[in-house]
Amino acid sequence: MQKLSGELKNAPRDASQVPCSASGILNREETLSESRKVLTDNGSDENQLSGRREQDLRVPVLNMRGDALMPTKPVKARHLLEEGKARVVQRSPFVIQLKYPTGGNKQDVVLGVDAGYFYIGFSAVTDKTELMAGELQLRKNIKRLLEKRISYRRSKRSRKWYREPRFDNRKKKKGWLAPSIQHKLDSHIRLVNQIKQILPITKIIVEVASFDIQKMQNPEISGIEYQQGELQGYNVKQYLLEKFKYKCVYCGKTNIPLEVEQIVPKSRGGSNRVDNLTISCHKCNQKKDKQTAGEFGYPKVQKQAKQSLKATAFMNIVRKRFAKKLNAKETFGYITKKRRLDNNLEKSHINDAFIIAKGNKQLRLVQYDIKQIRRNNRSAQTNRKGYKPSIRRQRYKLQPRDIVKHNGLLCWVKGVFNYGKWVRIVTKAGEVVNTNIKNIEVLKYGKGI
Repeated sequence: MQKLSGELKNAPRDASQVPCSASGILNREETLSESRKVLTDNGSDENQLSGRREQDLRVPVLNMRGDALMPTKPVKARHLLEEGKARVVQRSPFVIQLKYPTGGNKQDVVLGVDAGYFYIGFSAVTDKTELMAGELQLRKNIKRLLEKRISYRRSKRSRKWYREPRFDNRKKKKGWLAPSIQHKLDSHIRLVNQIKQILPITKIIVEVASFDIQKMQNPEISGIEYQQGELQGYNVKQYLLEKFKYKCVYCGKTNIPLEVEQIVPKSRGGSNRVDNLTISCHKCNQKKDKQTAGEFGYPKVQKQAKQSLKATAFMNIVRKRFAKKLNAKETFGYITKKRRLDNNLEKSHINDAFIIAKGNKQLRLVQYDIKQIRRNNRSAQTNRKGYKPSIRRQRYKLQPRDIVKHNGLLCWVKGVFNYGKWVRIVTKAGEVVNTNIKNIEVLKYGKGI
């Protein structure tokens, strides 16, 4: 068959690669900067880059009773919708529900969760492929909002001096957590429950800590023995060694004898508070004391010593509770790290979750990027005609991040004004439109996740 040759200029780098002959002009030294040019022919349809590492997002499927089935490809989901055999249940992520009875054959699906203080990685894996993967960014303003609420309540209480004091009339229940930590724990559980609603998860694995030191020393340890082991008397030096990762903060050497020392010596106003203590080798400790810079301490070391271990405390407190509430299997960070390096994967929450779920050579998915937002935006508003600000107590029908349709176009709500009668929406092209709420068709109410 005759081959027809043609010239392709400025071929994109991610284009499907087919057998071709390169233009000879590209081999000349004086024309190395010429735009990408190849000569193609119709001799072969073989794609030389057919071994993809990522696949498109799978569409979760529910049966007639609302139970999760194995997800399908977008093409098949579109055919089912066109034939009237399914309906759209959810748009983000896109979920369909079948209108006809089906069997209950399911594969084993393992959900790996990399719990974190600011980010949560998750990955659902079968023996052959990854069904869902993503990263959730948690809210970071919970503590600040709680402090603001406390200040408002104290200010209000101070104006009611005639009431009896009641600062000591509340008791903490067993298992109480600080509200900001409780919110993060609830967010972890809520995310997993949402995934279980659209995927047939059979097993959940959670990374609970970096190491189980006592288990490594005594494989038979269990129960209350953990509380009575060698770490029961956790002293300051052990705390500092763990905080500074078992290395001298001045020279960075490891695997050498380390000493507890004061960043600012007592003779110059220092104290034995933990935020003034660090770990160093004997040589650096003696050298620092002889230098005049030691009079004011080392700013970088002081900043490092005062860093909060809130995230570490969260991992220690919440991860165990998280795994227990979900009846999940536990794994440890050193196992995750070793398996991630064996698979040549970069360090990320999603890759860690993939490894936690026993992922190996499965076909990876395009990943979800999820952000947690505040849904209730009730706030003080200024009334017209010079009246004082008032608190809007009613909840308007539309809220920010709701998905709506306007003139046949999909848009998302940016805000509501004029007492909820008008809405400000943003189109996919980024255009901001103000319109009456009567011209809007609600497709999906936004959620916190």
